[in-house]
Amino acid sequence: MSQKKVGAVFKFFVQPSVAALEVEGEINMGDELHFQGATTDFTMKVTSMQIEGKEVETVKKGHQVGIKTPKRVRPGDEVFKIT
Repeated sequence: MSQKKVGAVFKFFVQPSVAALEVEGEINMGDELHFQGATTDFTMKVTSMQIEGKEVETVKKGHQVGIKTPKRVRPGDEVFKIT
């Protein structure tokens, strides 16, 4: 199991628990992501991704995307794809 950095959190919305990411690599619906930061450390499967309110299946480097998360994340947390 390896990890590749695919982004970083720049904002978190409490309701409805959504992390806004600056994307640095490809993320697809169903990917397993690992959120890691000073007080953050969990993995989750991507079940909902949106760009400007529209549901998307794939995001690539340079995009900003909202991803629904089961836990709180913080700006600066790094996001890795588990492969």
